Amino acid sequence: MAKIIVEERDDYSLELTLKYFRDEDIQKIKQIRGRKWIPDDRVWTIPYTKETLEQLFQKFARDQIQLSSQLKQVREWLDGWVKKSALNRENIIETQAVDLHQFNPQQERKMKELLTLRGYSPKTIKAYLGHVRRYAEESNKDEKVNLQAYSLLLISRGYSHAYVNQCISALQFYWKNVCGHMETTGYIRPKKESKLPDVLSLNEVKQILSQVDNIKHRAILYLTYSSGLRVGEVVRLTLSDIDEERRIVKVRQGKGRKDRFTILSEAAFMVLQEYMKVHTFEKWLFPGQPEGSHLTERSVQKVFTQALQRSGITKKVSIHVLRHSFATHLLEAGTDLRYIQELLGHQSSRTTERYTHVSVKDARRIKSPLDY
Repeated sequence: MAKIIVEERDDYSLELTLKYFRDEDIQKIKQIRGRKWIPDDRVWTIPYTKETLEQLFQKFARDQIQLSSQLKQVREWLDGWVKKSALNRENIIETQAVDLHQFNPQQERKMKELLTLRGYSPKTIKAYLGHVRRYAEESNKDEKVNLQAYSLLLISRGYSHAYVNQCISALQFYWKNVCGHMETTGYIRPKKESKLPDVLSLNEVKQILSQVDNIKHRAILYLTYSSGLRVGEVVRLTLSDIDEERRIVKVRQGKGRKDRFTILSEAAFMVLQEYMKVHTFEKWLFPGQPEGSHLTERSVQKVFTQALQRSGITKKVSIHVLRHSFATHLLEAGTDLRYIQELLGHQSSRTTERYTHVSVKDARRIKSPLDY
């Protein structure tokens, strides 16, 4: 039996969320006039009319339909139609209004458990909980705050569109999975911003690496750049992840919960050998202060920032610039984009294609009119 949650999206459309459904249930939805799939929200929408609802009820007569109590425009007609139809009344459940602006410790704990069960990373879980917590705090100041108004507030405070979109996703997850509801006021997701990654030249990278005296810190930065690692990946490396013979590094459960292999350069391997001669290891390649823990991402970021300051380079960049520079330098050296995608662990080739916009390989061949 399929379960369909029907919510008001805006004045003109209803939002359908399918649970416990089969492929044939999707085909039924596609037969409804005016239906539309919203990929960002992973929901279907249908026109907010009596005729469309009648189509929905007829096609899912034997399934469970959960109606929001906010559907006041059709309640009188709906009650009458259910009584006359062959549809069992018990198959229609009306959800009661809940306070979507509260976030108590029990709800926070439940949301954290659900995110963990669905495989969200610790970083994403922390970000989602923070978004919901801040929204609840803002709601306590102003009861009129809804999702649309809060999004505008964040944009006015200078937050990026990516930040606002993540906030919307976090609140949707909370309302749908913890509260069993969805926001009944329509909203618009900000358009995704197109930003090019910051990149250092090869000489600038070498200049930064030369400023690090501590062998442990030098090994971390060499590996981060020469293998194109994220900071969260390099701090979680173990000794078994380094394949000395094949000169590769295994990244376990990187972004998107994916394993991958990347290269281990000769220069990085030499520094790593020097580091391993003077250190003993139990589990982590780069252990932290507390016993049994790895070095924190913040500590590595601090090492990079200090090296950047000593190098005299004035670009405002974080350690992630080493990964961007790795990809760009490979591209400029003629490496196929598909191989770079594999080394970086990008799911989509579009993500890797960003580096074609910052590469100067072909731009160098073009002369400015002033140089003619």
